[in-house]
Amino acid sequence: MRKPIWWAAGAVILISAVVLFFSWRAHRLAQLPAVNLTTVTPEAPAPAIRNPLPEGPANAAAPLPALDESDAPLHDALGEVMGKQAVDRIFKPELLVRHIVVSIDNLSRRHLAVELRPTKPLAGAFIATGNDQQGTIDVANFQRYVPYVQAIQGLDVKRLAALYVRFYPLFQQAYQSLGYPNGYFNDRLVVTIDNLLAAPDITTDIALVRPNVMFQFADPKLEELSAGQKLMLRMGPTNAAVIKAKLRELRAQVTDRTRDAERTRATNAPAGSSSSGAH
Repeated sequence: MRKPIWWAAGAVILISAVVLFFSWRAHRLAQLPAVNLTTVTPEAPAPAIRNPLPEGPANAAAPLPALDESDAPLHDALGEVMGKQAVDRIFKPELLVRHIVVSIDNLSRRHLAVELRPTKPLAGAFIATGNDQQGTIDVANFQRYVPYVQAIQGLDVKRLAALYVRFYPLFQQAYQSLGYPNGYFNDRLVVTIDNLLAAPDITTDIALVRPNVMFQFADPKLEELSAGQKLMLRMGPTNAAVIKAKLRELRAQVTDRTRDAERTRATNAPAGSSSSGAH
């Protein structure tokens, strides 16, 4: 009888020791500081720049002003390219860089913030013929756009692109301040140009409806177009053709200028030098 009793006593002691050991260990672990096992997600890399621009000329006549002090310098620079009278007639004098950036960002979207446009309002009101159920855009409405279109038609796009490159840091700053800290404004400009170039070319009457205060396109597909594409329709096919031609010129300048800069550097390289690593 003694032997079983001793075995039982030993088993009880062993079990008690194991229980005490694990109880002490659990208590000890509870006192240790918690380890943060949360996985740190790396920040998403900035999207690749598709249409890089060269830096502005290092020998510019004057350094760029601060963004909030750029209205007069940009207004004057545009006057040299477009003519002072045209710039005074078309553009608002204040917040020019910021309003240009906002409008370019909005043109390829559904809605355009009218109060943030850099241009002054068109003369007169929108003109339609017919009634609310069977109206069309009156061709007289196209005349309202003619002063703007004529100013754009006479543009030297290469000079305009050079001005754009010089002031580009301000456009970039204004674009990032809109909530695109990793965005590249020139890429956004190219997207907007492509969107405007994709506007349908319609030479027939465009039907309108007026469900409320504002006229709308009767064709739902046209009403779903971007704000810029609908603007192209409202100005008429002749005016739109002029604008599209200039947009194609501008697109070539803001997408090919890096290659032009490389060709210029190669042309100006000293004789006997090589622009490549091959020998």
